[in-house]
Amino acid sequence: MENNYDKNNDVHLSGKIISEFSFSHSAHGEAFYTFMLECQRLSSAYDILPVTVSERLLINNEAKTGDRAEIKGQLRSYNSYSEGKTHLILTVFAKEIEIENAADTDINTIYLNGYICKPTIYRKTPFGREIADILLAVNRLYNKSDYIPVICWGRNAKFAKSFEVGDNILITGRIQSRNYQKKISEEEVIEKTAYEVSVSKIEVFNDFIDEIQ
Repeated sequence: MENNYDKNNDVHLSGKIISEFSFSHSAHGEAFYTFMLECQRLSSAYDILPVTVSERLLINNEAKTGDRAEIKGQLRSYNSYSEGKTHLILTVFAKEIEIENAADTDINTIYLNGYICKPTIYRKTPFGREIADILLAVNRLYNKSDYIPVICWGRNAKFAKSFEVGDNILITGRIQSRNYQKKISEEEVIEKTAYEVSVSKIEVFNDFIDEIQ
């Protein structure tokens, strides 16, 4: 069962560590740390992604800012409560980390097998580009699920607009970071970062089964 859950959510990253390691939390006597990983896109832009890693994985992987790191793991979500509101927080949970022999080229790939848990939002930009926003629930062990925002473009968006809540979807893409401004008051605006999965390939699970039979 564990291997099946692992395959629902599979992340492979390679890039440069651009922050110090900071303590995140402890669980069952094990400490976890977070850092930011910079991955270059084909367009030469960069995604700056949060990574959470156990102290156990760092024992034989001495890492510092500026080092290259290769990560294999999952994209996890959790709820953060502040000012009476719930915020969805995303982080890459590292199951493997390689420093000394990390890949020389930047890698940013993710595969998800999950279920549509909110109606798909389909829209067009002022220039006519089609976009669809999906919230995907991806199951993992111990009856937990990760809720992952997914964005589709062009033909994938046109395909996704017909999806219904409960549909089982397979997605291949990359994790992207996106900066935006949030208005706090008439005088104050703060810059924040959103994380989402940008889709390169999307399939309905039933259609995928038909293809391989």
